[in-house]
Amino acid sequence: MGIAHDVAVAAGHVLSGVHAGSEKLALHKLAEGLPPAIELSSIAFVSGAALPISCSVDGVGAPPPLRWQGVPESTKSLVLLCEDPDAPALEPFLHWLVYGMPGATQELDAHSQHSYRLGENSKSEPAFTPAAPPPGHGVHHYHFQLFALDQAVSLPAGATRKDVVDLVKGHVLAWGELVGTYQRD
Repeated sequence: MGIAHDVAVAAGHVLSGVHAGSEKLALHKLAEGLPPAIELSSIAFVSGAALPISCSVDGVGAPPPLRWQGVPESTKSLVLLCEDPDAPALEPFLHWLVYGMPGATQELDAHSQHSYRLGENSKSEPAFTPAAPPPGHGVHHYHFQLFALDQAVSLPAGATRKDVVDLVKGHVLAWGELVGTYQRD
């Protein structure tokens, strides 16, 4: 494939033991002791299976369509984060942060995301960052985490993960998770 690819794969192998860690996912900060009650799903993949190429840098880089059920009736708003705890970094790589969704919302995709507020991902962009694990680094897990809140999130667009987590901590009524994988060799 070329020398650049070979160097990237070699670097991925060197970093293969370096991971942020799943204990640093938002769900551990926001839903501690609360079992998942929201059923989060996608027509693009099943939980534990590979994300479609369209959700990666090897495809068009679009977020997968998501649907959910089991949100409590008293929910005021919803927050979605997609994090990769396998990233070779100190914190999970944040791929997607969407908030400002009314509690009655039941789905989210590439088109509807623009109806809500997008927070900054780990690339400091208010957008979905497609899956792009380092070649040779192994399988990465993409945790789509949905939180039902007892309050509205009044932050403006472009908020950071820390801003959102700090604001919603203690306000989670229910949550759900869907995990997809992706690997580049």
